[in-house]
Amino acid sequence: MTRPPLAYKNDKFVDTPEARPLRILSEYIEPQTHFRKQQISDTVVFFGSARIREDGPLAQYYQDARKLAGMVTEWSKAVRKDCCRFVVCSGGGPGIMEAANRGAAEAGGKTIGLNIGLPFEQLPNPYITESLNFEFHYFFMRKFWFSALAKALVVFPGGFGTMDEMFEILTLIQTKKLKKRIKVVLYGSTFWKEVVNFEALVKYGVIAETDLELFEFADTPEAALELLKAALLPQASVTEKEIPAIASSQTP
Repeated sequence: MTRPPLAYKNDKFVDTPEARPLRILSEYIEPQTHFRKQQISDTVVFFGSARIREDGPLAQYYQDARKLAGMVTEWSKAVRKDCCRFVVCSGGGPGIMEAANRGAAEAGGKTIGLNIGLPFEQLPNPYITESLNFEFHYFFMRKFWFSALAKALVVFPGGFGTMDEMFEILTLIQTKKLKKRIKVVLYGSTFWKEVVNFEALVKYGVIAETDLELFEFADTPEAALELLKAALLPQASVTEKEIPAIASSQTP
């Protein structure tokens, strides 16, 4: 009789519904381990459409995301030289995600890609730091890592996925489920004010007027950087060394 494989090496078992908790836990522990090794303390997350290309009709947003990510990376390296603070993080795919990782890489910084398997569009872009390139199956674990280390969020124009991620973070901030400050910058005021009527949400009473203070608009990389610097600089002297402590203290 042949010896059966160890349970954790048995692919047939690991892929079963009964082993789902193991798969979920793996998508928590693997990124955590890499963030520790790379001394990633916190991130600036870039959201935006995978469909905005360098040579497409909305190419200016691509170039602006690329430029802003580079500026954030250069500024963060000047602020703290002893640890990796305010590392640019994206969803790891093409479009605005690629632009953000590209700008950070061109500025000589580490940059994170939290990719997810989808039927189309979503393949890792080539600008992600190799040891910080992750592939997720579960959307909620990917979203956990977007929020767990984020100190700021820059949201470029996007569709369903971008809005899903943006509104989830805004909801977590609004309901105080995140025990930290996250600066939210919506990039491209013309786009956002046309696509989402925030004032109408206040008018109809489904959000409070003070909820409009949860985010600010920016229309140039320079303006966005100033908003980020004003929010992040007071936190720059704090060094968080334990990734598990960061995660457990900031999300329930």
